Amino acid sequence: MIKNFHGYTLDLLGMAILSGRYAVGASLPPEPLLCEEFGVSRTVVREAIKSLVAKGLLSTGPKVGTRVMPDAHWNWFDPDVVTWQARCGLTPEFLKDLQELRRVVEPAAVRLAAERATPEDIACIEAAYAGMKQAVEEGGDYVTHDLRFHAGLLQASHNRMLVQMSKALNALLRTSFEISTRIKDGARNSLPLHRAVLNAVVARNPAKAERAIMVLIEGASDNIDKVLSSRRKLPMVSGPTVTGQLTGSNQAASRKSRSPKTPPKG
Repeated sequence: MIKNFHGYTLDLLGMAILSGRYAVGASLPPEPLLCEEFGVSRTVVREAIKSLVAKGLLSTGPKVGTRVMPDAHWNWFDPDVVTWQARCGLTPEFLKDLQELRRVVEPAAVRLAAERATPEDIACIEAAYAGMKQAVEEGGDYVTHDLRFHAGLLQASHNRMLVQMSKALNALLRTSFEISTRIKDGARNSLPLHRAVLNAVVARNPAKAERAIMVLIEGASDNIDKVLSSRRKLPMVSGPTVTGQLTGSNQAASRKSRSPKTPPKG
């Protein structure tokens, strides 16, 4: 039960920070007020604050209290932080940073994959591509298969640091894929671009693989720009599962800076 309360409180506080309810440099309300707002104990509030400090969102200290840190300190590779941003609205700055990160990491990864991929690696990437194709043709979870495709490329690099990075990148890439595939036929049009990357890896052609992944990344970036230009409000995505589960009404409440009436049960 305490774990559920912790996750619930952590999600609401995290989203309150990402939404701007608590601005950078601002102090959080005193613990008794937070306990009253969320309907939880001081122990739960303190644990949630401790988690947010670890994620770089908050700092604590004598005489200064608990303050919101600048977003440059936030751990953007933390799935919770990415999910809170996705639920509050993906800013153009966030998406720009993400596309720049992809341009740095993925071309290097596919070059290594083209040199080092094992038959097992290629089979995993092929299976992910087949899942993407089936999702386009028959309906299904395209984004999940797309994530497996890109994770497979990083795995095939056989660079331990890149492989570890694939876990951290998962939540970031999900937000990118969910936005870029909202364009009409976006997923269908990306299939041949993914196929070109895979073919280059299979052919052991690092330069061709690098060119192919850059075409894929630029196509996704163009789609994201189209989505942003067609909307008045920032796009939101559900994001992966996070520490605590919020109901739809509680998500809406946190976005509007209102607390729900009761915490989760169980």
